[in-house]
Amino acid sequence: MRMPPIDKALNEPQNTRNFWITLFIYLSIFIYSFVFFKTPFEFYFAYLIYIVLLPVFITRYGLNRDFIIVFSVLFITGLFNIFIGNNTIALFFKVFTGLCLSYFFYYYVVLEYDFNTEQLFKWYLKGSYIASLIGIIQFVSFQIGFKPGYNYRWILNKGYPVLGGNFGIRVSSVFAEPSYLASTLAAAFFVALYNLFRKENYYLTSFQGLIIILTYLLSFSSLGQLGLFLSFLLLALNFGLIRYTLIAIPAFIILFNVLYTNVSDFRQRYDGLISLISGEEFKLGTTHGSSFILYNNYAVTMKSFKTNFVFGTGIGSHPVTFEKYSLAKNFKVKGFNSNSADANSMFLRIISETGLFGLSLFMFIVFRHYVSRDPEYDSPHWLISNAILVIILVNLIRQGHYFLNGFPFFVILYYFNSLCYRMYRQSGKTLYENKLEQDAAA
Repeated sequence: MRMPPIDKALNEPQNTRNFWITLFIYLSIFIYSFVFFKTPFEFYFAYLIYIVLLPVFITRYGLNRDFIIVFSVLFITGLFNIFIGNNTIALFFKVFTGLCLSYFFYYYVVLEYDFNTEQLFKWYLKGSYIASLIGIIQFVSFQIGFKPGYNYRWILNKGYPVLGGNFGIRVSSVFAEPSYLASTLAAAFFVALYNLFRKENYYLTSFQGLIIILTYLLSFSSLGQLGLFLSFLLLALNFGLIRYTLIAIPAFIILFNVLYTNVSDFRQRYDGLISLISGEEFKLGTTHGSSFILYNNYAVTMKSFKTNFVFGTGIGSHPVTFEKYSLAKNFKVKGFNSNSADANSMFLRIISETGLFGLSLFMFIVFRHYVSRDPEYDSPHWLISNAILVIILVNLIRQGHYFLNGFPFFVILYYFNSLCYRMYRQSGKTLYENKLEQDAAA
């Protein structure tokens, strides 16, 4: 299958959209390193966009029944857990409100653009390229000692440049830290990697792809390494296991050795996690703190699941659960109860807070709506699906925030991309094309 070149891959929507609305939608994904205030909760730029645009979207499209059912279950079980002492009112409503608003908002975004998932994904890639360019500027600015070019605290008030490694800095671009860059740009990295090995220019030119790949690797993030491994794995599943396995194994080993040798923080985290999994006890000053924090959240989640396995302890409740079961609650040294709010992993947090109900729902979306490559259909849907799946898996494994950097946008896009593909296989037309025909007929 030969995919169309970038200038012919996709037509712009026939109905001209407001430039500023589109810009704000994507700023809600990329700009989580600026907050208007931090107490009583962190108010991100994205929240302002939700407040402004959601009433317009709800008036225009109404409420989605399936969303109402799911969030009603989460709301009722959340209130019940507050009543029995598993959660607090403040924690529940802070997280539930953000979760509800973000998923409704990005659902309406897909409706607003007539189910044109390809165009929405293309705009994400453009944003990723811009963020990657800023990352390169950050890297070069640090090398020449131009502080305003690598320390963006003068405009973005959350996060600092992360120093370390052989080059002196780990690139974070417009994100609060390198791990957020790696999790958000993972889909763009997948597309760039696909283009590189298949000698394509799908959605990205060769130069744009190389910029994205370079910035992604310069983050020196363990999440970036995970994203690389998952990208090769999915390419192997779609194009032939033997060929890409022969590429993936050496690439993974080389990158792992580079990180392990040159990034002390990565090395210490890896060694600490392996020692804890092997059954060794935590040793202050020896075991890496971040490794213990992840292991601790795993232990807390498993204890919580045993007693609340059906619906969990309620949205936002993990800090309360953490206080009950933390392995570090008797530690006199501070800092080992970090990441209690998000469990250090979305997978762990979903299990802890929503139990089998939330886990089954999320896994159903991931597996039921995955689109694999089919050479019989000249369709880009498999590429979009696999690229977004990398983001979803990276966040599930190592990011615990439910809606950081527009994560719900990618889940919604993943779902509708699958529906578009099924429609395409049945009729040769996508949901977007059918919508245009219906509007024209009306």
